[in-house]
Amino acid sequence: MKDGKILRAALAAGLVAASLIAPVAAEDSLSTSLFTEGMTAAEKGYAVAEAADRRDDGYGDSVAELKMILTNRSGATSTRELRIKSLEVPDPALGDRSMVVFDRPRDIKGTALLTHAKILDPDDQWMFLPALKRVKRISSVNKSGPFMGSEFAFEDMAAQELGKYTYIYNGQEACGALTCYVIDRIPAYKYSGYTKSVVWIDDQEFRSQKVDFYDRKGSLLKTLTFNDYRLYLGKFWRAHDLFMVNHLTGKTSRLLWGDFKFQTGQDEGDFTKASLRRAD
Repeated sequence: MKDGKILRAALAAGLVAASLIAPVAAEDSLSTSLFTEGMTAAEKGYAVAEAADRRDDGYGDSVAELKMILTNRSGATSTRELRIKSLEVPDPALGDRSMVVFDRPRDIKGTALLTHAKILDPDDQWMFLPALKRVKRISSVNKSGPFMGSEFAFEDMAAQELGKYTYIYNGQEACGALTCYVIDRIPAYKYSGYTKSVVWIDDQEFRSQKVDFYDRKGSLLKTLTFNDYRLYLGKFWRAHDLFMVNHLTGKTSRLLWGDFKFQTGQDEGDFTKASLRRAD
């Protein structure tokens, strides 16, 4: 999960049809060197997403410990401790790999999710359930379901590969003290739980600042905000506070990350179904 990255790979086949392209204000058309005169809103949206994606090239692998804090509508909370490790896959036709392992509380210790992200094909995901001592494959039609009772869906836990979406540029606007590009990100893969997400990406470091997720009915479902960005190895930005709010249920999920470690020597053998059983 790149930062969750919440943003890799080659351009998806074909951008959105011209009939879907939203108009772009004239004052925005040449506001950045990313854009050239005559670019469509789809081409501009892709240019912004690709620039954000390119900033993360070369991280290799990473590991981090974090806390997941779940809060219900009445304000009651529960806390889980977990680890996330990821592996960059250089092949642009493939997606990155990640593994999430729960350490606390005791009743879910050892529960682990392995994800092999894809581009337009469904992501491969498997879950190890220690109580049953077996590995369960997550159905491709069930990726919109909640992950471990949180407001994050299974599809949110996979690397958000560049080629999995088409894009539309909607202009620029203030986002806190920053100025952000605003783009629509439309799933090009099957079985997504979202019709689209709207992403705010700052125009200085190309970091995701906020994402609005729209459900299958086209209604605003969830909002994810990114805070406490820190720089690693002089290049890789990681948000240490990810906050997801579900507008329908009033529930929230917060991910508080510890320090990231990069280039730790992980390889593909650390991201197999067999490795799920020994993840703890």
